[in-house]
Amino acid sequence: MSGSTYGQMFKVSTWGESHGKGIGVVVDGCPAGLDISEDLIQVYLDRRKPGQSKYATPRKEGDKVQILSGVFEGKTTGTPISMAVFNEDQRSHDYSDIATYYRPGHADYTFDQKYGFRDYRGGGRSSGRETTGRVAAGAIAAALLKELGIVIQAYTKSIGPISIQDEDINIAAAKENPLCMANLEAAKKAEEYLELQMEKKDSAGGVIECIVKGVPAGIGEPVFDKLDAALAKAIMSIGAVKGVEIGDGFLVANRSGSDNNDQFFYDDKGNLGKKSNHGGGILGGISDGSSIILRAAVKPTSSIARKQYTVNKEKENIEIEIPGRHDPIIVPRAVVVVESMVAITLVDYLLMGMTSRLDKIKEFYK
Repeated sequence: MSGSTYGQMFKVSTWGESHGKGIGVVVDGCPAGLDISEDLIQVYLDRRKPGQSKYATPRKEGDKVQILSGVFEGKTTGTPISMAVFNEDQRSHDYSDIATYYRPGHADYTFDQKYGFRDYRGGGRSSGRETTGRVAAGAIAAALLKELGIVIQAYTKSIGPISIQDEDINIAAAKENPLCMANLEAAKKAEEYLELQMEKKDSAGGVIECIVKGVPAGIGEPVFDKLDAALAKAIMSIGAVKGVEIGDGFLVANRSGSDNNDQFFYDDKGNLGKKSNHGGGILGGISDGSSIILRAAVKPTSSIARKQYTVNKEKENIEIEIPGRHDPIIVPRAVVVVESMVAITLVDYLLMGMTSRLDKIKEFYK
């Protein structure tokens, strides 16, 4: 299959299946000299791994990363960085019946139509477990961005009908509750909502918001490779994401130009700024130096224990209850995946942007 590699200069290729021997990633194009360790990457993977609360699948995976190449004595060598996480708690027998029918909301049917074959054990390549490799790569990208003073922070903004208003967002609170919500009162209400969904053997979706600070102006391309288009592609490539907003997103459709335009000004120190940030830090596909803001709409977990209708390969209409261990909500574990894909995209575009101007090339090679 194609399509497992993302990026042009900072290239990320993920590999492995949900119930195979392991899962991992190869990162090519990372500059030499960056401080990287398995412990640093593990911090990111621990945010994504299963079994951390009752709102995540009880599958017990340590998700311990092993760096196989590209790092020597704690620093990147400039060669491809290969990382692996070996699976420990597969229960493939939970999925044996799935080989004969198509689960609603899953890629079972489309995989069969495309390949004439599929790995039905937990979804194979279409499983959320594939994002393990993305997060490992994202940890490296985030470390590189940190060297440039760029910081990415994502959090849960809503779960089901429970949403946080902009003025009530407290990013620090996202680290203090299992749902990664940026408001503790909203987190409590969301937990109560999830309890009801779990009692009904159902699931929930939500919205992840991501804010990037420190990106310089001038990053991106003006036509097909716009920065916002690249970020949208990166976020939409996450399996459970069904919508992306940049800046104010769909709200701009109901505004006038005078309300929506971000007006410029110079402060008393001569620094250029904007009176608002409806555009989310990107104009004409190029960063404008203000905070980049995006949101991802994450669908409810497709695997639910309640009865559903579907069809099997014998062309029969059947009723099913999906076995196995599943997240009642994907959103909290997807927060770090969103951060990772944003980091990978920004590093790729920052590296590409180094060749945009002759004066900058001359300055580099002096």
